[in-house]
Amino acid sequence: MKKIFLLFLYFSLPFMISAQNLNGSISSSFYTFERFDTLKTSDTFIRNFESLLLNFNYNKISVRTRMNFETNLSNALDSDPRMRFYNLYLEARDIFDVFTLKLGRQPLFTPVAGGLYDGVNLKFRYSGVSITGFYGGNVPAYQKLQMTKDLSNDYVLGGKFEVNFLDHFNFGLSYIDKNFKPLDFTALRLDANLNLIQILIEQKSNQFKFLTAEASYFLNEKVNIDTRYEYDLNFNTTSKFEVSGRVQATDELGVDAYYNYREPKIRYNSIFSVFDYGNSQEIEGGIDYKFGRDVTIFGKYGNVIYDDDSSQRLNIGATTTYGSFSYRKTFGYAGELDAVSFYTAHTFANGFITPSAGIAFTNYKLSQDSEVNIITSILGGVNLRPWTYLSFDLQGQYFNNKIYKNDFRILFKVNYWFNTNF
Repeated sequence: MKKIFLLFLYFSLPFMISAQNLNGSISSSFYTFERFDTLKTSDTFIRNFESLLLNFNYNKISVRTRMNFETNLSNALDSDPRMRFYNLYLEARDIFDVFTLKLGRQPLFTPVAGGLYDGVNLKFRYSGVSITGFYGGNVPAYQKLQMTKDLSNDYVLGGKFEVNFLDHFNFGLSYIDKNFKPLDFTALRLDANLNLIQILIEQKSNQFKFLTAEASYFLNEKVNIDTRYEYDLNFNTTSKFEVSGRVQATDELGVDAYYNYREPKIRYNSIFSVFDYGNSQEIEGGIDYKFGRDVTIFGKYGNVIYDDDSSQRLNIGATTTYGSFSYRKTFGYAGELDAVSFYTAHTFANGFITPSAGIAFTNYKLSQDSEVNIITSILGGVNLRPWTYLSFDLQGQYFNNKIYKNDFRILFKVNYWFNTNF
């Protein structure tokens, strides 16, 4: 896998040096929190996050990077400091007007097993047909800039075929094989003579292998229907089937519907695969109605069906140009919950200042006869943007329940955006 990064650097450096456009953002955040130990004594921590997003562009070629540095300014943690690399890849678009190539550390967008990987992605698109293939190694913990040392057991491989040659229809068929190599570790065990010895635990790789089919229908923003079917090739069973749809009945009234059948996603060779899990089915319907341009009210009701029980949920609320309000209730097998939340934010002086505030109250219990738990959360903050390329955020967060008593935290963040042509 080291060859991939060497190829990336070899091809990327000339474009980074001769870039026609450089854009991105820099942000710096400071977050305070308090941690208690078993003796009920506490320490206050100030954690610092530095984020950098960079895009070097030369015609149809780009080098994209996104990284994050984090550490504590006081009471350092064992893992500090930590550098995370989320993106570091070369992108060449519209090669011969049909191909797009990505090489390096990049995101993988798939509902089955998405995330980051170090490798290559090649996409072909022509006349309503697209074919995408990808292959590479899984990213190590904490997004370290390291390559997997066992590509044969720690990889992601797959592709997708899409067609949209029929009016208002899209069809897709995809395959993914994602294999995880757990880290080896040492543990204390007893030998034949009951002596305590240290041994190396080497785990087998765990695997996801899925085939997915998708179909969607859309009609002038009035009707939208999406379907997805997932088949687990390791266990030879249907993993998930879902249908979601929306009908804009009038300019004011919208209707939503959702259904899914789902089996738990279990990695092959995982110890969890020996358990007898039951499937679930979920049905939800909702409506929303607009009053003019500024106010929308909505309501949703859902029912989750298990093998021998069920659970229900209800969500109603309103959104306006000044904020939102919602009430959520769940009851049945999943426990009982009542939650009320309110959030407001509004911009003044042409975007120069935007104050915001929110409050939420939650009561929940695991069953009808269980103890009631109460959660209160409050936040308040302000965003200052004196120029389009610079902004400042300050937010206070308060949280109180039986575990976190009167927990108060502060977040301060500075954001800087830039876009330079050469």
